[in-house]
Amino acid sequence: MTSLLRTERLTRRFGGVIAVDSIDLELPGGGTTGIIGPNGAGKTTLFNLLSGINPPSSGRILLSGEDVTGSRPDQMARLGVARTFQNLQVFGSLSVLENVLVPRALHTPTGLLSAVLRLPSGARKEAASRRAAMDALESVGMAHAADEPATSLSYGSQRRVEIARALAAEPKLLLLDEPLAGLARGESADLAALMLSVADQGVTVLLVEHDVATVMQVCSRVVVLDHGVLLADGTPSEVQSDPRVVAAYLGEPLDGTDANRPHDAAEAP
Repeated sequence: MTSLLRTERLTRRFGGVIAVDSIDLELPGGGTTGIIGPNGAGKTTLFNLLSGINPPSSGRILLSGEDVTGSRPDQMARLGVARTFQNLQVFGSLSVLENVLVPRALHTPTGLLSAVLRLPSGARKEAASRRAAMDALESVGMAHAADEPATSLSYGSQRRVEIARALAAEPKLLLLDEPLAGLARGESADLAALMLSVADQGVTVLLVEHDVATVMQVCSRVVVLDHGVLLADGTPSEVQSDPRVVAAYLGEPLDGTDANRPHDAAEAP
């Protein structure tokens, strides 16, 4: 059976710095996989490669068996890869529903003539897009706020809108880049439950997160990066007992309880 995602010796260099070093990663499809590692481990760079923001220096990316190496972000989105970002990115001048409608153009493009003349085919596509966007908002518990300005919502609610926007693109693979950053404990617990719900809907979730305790709770598989190298890959219990992983975290316990750890510091490339 063809895996949903496979990388082969995936590498990204920035000048003399190797940010991602010959990563071999395979996601069969389904469930939630977490990626953890110290700051500067290459986690966000790996996401940038998988989503098409950065091209790899060498290696390959295969999606459902198709070589998509070097594809642009819009091409990756059409192929079924959606992504959220560490820094919240909602369109403040748009309503919640308008934010979620943005990626629907990938699936329901309306020709210029149809739009100008308001032809029935264009109206049907627009209605279908609105239904899909509302379904995405419903799935994250934000349908009630569809007409509200996005910036009027709390930070946690805006995170949900961002996830709904990604889901509206109908992804096979959803990349979540530190979705819990900046959230209060209660909001984090609610969003963790949402991640599991998304996976239950059949979307494969790949998660980068500094909150190690949450990763261990919601992910059936955990991948550890350190200095761009894949250090460990296994179940949460396997990863937590791996001495290489403990060493990469400077001997800290992998339970997310160390208050001095810079969980939300920005990661270097």
